[in-house]
Amino acid sequence: MAGFKINRVTSDIRLCLSELLREVKDPRVSKMLSIVKLDVSGDMSYATVYVSAIEGSEKTEESVKALNKSAAGYLRRELGRALKLRKVPELRFVADDSIIESARISKIIENFD
Repeated sequence: MAGFKINRVTSDIRLCLSELLREVKDPRVSKMLSIVKLDVSGDMSYATVYVSAIEGSEKTEESVKALNKSAAGYLRRELGRALKLRKVPELRFVADDSIIESARISKIIENFD
């Protein structure tokens, strides 16, 4: 039963967070940032958000630093308001370059044919 709740909260957080990331006014945060994966701990204390920017790994790293340092508190507060959770998880942002890797692999496969 607890697994169902974690999965539901994870999908709700992911949906709401993707909308909130577009509203962040920090110029260091890419507007083309996408959430690749979201992990919520079992007690809902922490949420690890894996993000990637289309602009490349440097822009992703810059965005992650800005999100962890400046915007995490704002995003957590807005998540609490939007989702009305008793316990809003602390957000940790991690850079993920899987979008760039998948594009590179696709290019290799296209060139192979």
